[in-house]
Amino acid sequence: MKMPWSRKQAYLSLPLGAVSDAAAAAMAIPILPSTETGVIHLQGVECRYPGSDSPAISDFNLLVHPGEFVSILGRSGAGKTTALRVVAGFEQVTSGYVRIGGQLVGSSFVHVPPDKRRIGLVFQDYALFPHLTVARNVEFGLKYLSADERNSKIAPVLKMVGMSGYESRYVHELSGGQQQRVAIARALATNPVALLLDEPFSNLDRQLRAALRRDIKRIVRESGATTLLVTHDREEALATSDRIAVMGESRIEQIGTPEEVYQNPVSAAVAKLIGSCDLIPGVFMGGVVVTEAGVFPTRVTTESSMSDGQQVLALMRASELELAAASEGDERTATVEAREFEGEFSEYSLRLDSRTLLRVRRRAANVLEIGSRVTVHTRDESKVIVFAV
Repeated sequence: MKMPWSRKQAYLSLPLGAVSDAAAAAMAIPILPSTETGVIHLQGVECRYPGSDSPAISDFNLLVHPGEFVSILGRSGAGKTTALRVVAGFEQVTSGYVRIGGQLVGSSFVHVPPDKRRIGLVFQDYALFPHLTVARNVEFGLKYLSADERNSKIAPVLKMVGMSGYESRYVHELSGGQQQRVAIARALATNPVALLLDEPFSNLDRQLRAALRRDIKRIVRESGATTLLVTHDREEALATSDRIAVMGESRIEQIGTPEEVYQNPVSAAVAKLIGSCDLIPGVFMGGVVVTEAGVFPTRVTTESSMSDGQQVLALMRASELELAAASEGDERTATVEAREFEGEFSEYSLRLDSRTLLRVRRRAANVLEIGSRVTVHTRDESKVIVFAV
């Protein structure tokens, strides 16, 4: 993680709690009204890097409630890590307001430094000290306590993360998953207002990622820590989060529970980020969408109304489709181009006559031959989500 850059203009650098909203008002400093303030609250935040023509995040709004686990999901370059760095205090905001624990810590006129925000940070590269033991790494942020108080905190937090008995080990003696557990223990030992996780699973193999993901969810639940996770992995976001904030270009496009966002994406871009899918063109006609792959019943996930003849994109998820051998006279068919065996299921790649590729997942026992012609329909007559073009 790069070091925070410094701006040339003057700003106030104050400890957490030094400037309350009321105090700012008394100083004639404008404060955007807030009807609700959670543990982490960003209102209309913009952050612009020096020399950049466009902001990294803009009109960014996020409210994280006490004890909540929220993930920011987005592709590389969308601005999700910048948002996390703004919360941590590594980046200053151009406009908008950042509050932590109800206190104003970031704006165009106030900047509380990272070490005064009572934030626990866990990075993707662990950021542990190799010359210190596990116990000494955990106690690093507790220097303000007496030796007895520091020692009393180490054992409980290591037990929580499943690292009891490793107190005297050094970093190079630990696996990647164990190192990340120590990093989490160090972050929690200071009793932070909130825990920030920056792609914490990305350096681990798939099996370790899944195990650590489950452990982190348990640890966060047991500790009651308010947590903000940044990730580009939708599986991580869906598995761990109370809510997911899906980022588009520099701002959040949709936020909701994993089920809400997956089942009701507000745009084609959100749908592609939250789950594997194909988008094929079609025409909306009387409650159905007519596509090259077939005619499907539809539903709309936004407040926009559809009119007959409107051009749309139909969201096609492999797990929600089924295949049947084409009969003579079927108008809309596709060719089986490839099959990938995945154990219980097989994923078929279908080539439409326009050369568009469509994927369908079905039980491996029901084998279709490569080159055969098939028709596509939805399972259990489910409706296809459509987005206006």
